[in-house]
Amino acid sequence: MSFVFVALGGALGAVSRYAISLIPVKSQFPVLTLVTNILGAILIGFIVGMADKKEDLSPNMLLFWKTGVCGGFTTFSTFSLEAYKLFEDHAYAAGGAYVVLSVCCCILGIFLGKKLSAVIG
Repeated sequence: MSFVFVALGGALGAVSRYAISLIPVKSQFPVLTLVTNILGAILIGFIVGMADKKEDLSPNMLLFWKTGVCGGFTTFSTFSLEAYKLFEDHAYAAGGAYVVLSVCCCILGIFLGKKLSAVIG
């Protein structure tokens, strides 16, 4: 049964990621992937924060949200490919900025998500 929760969450996450990718942004910088990863970090931070406080969250709900939705939504493999392509195209400053911003902002996103869960939950 746990596979069903992961699959349903993954579908929701993937569809949400695709919806964000349709936002018309004209930039060579992969801003939508960056935004998706930051939102995913905030979301997983929030989920973990809520799970830390509420012992009544079922393991299946955690699988749905953390593994399914967040796994289907975040785009780390896409991030890696886009960073590689920036470096391959000799766009070293943009590539470096993209890597640093992605990592730092997503770690900050985890922190913000956990803080948000403390305020809401």
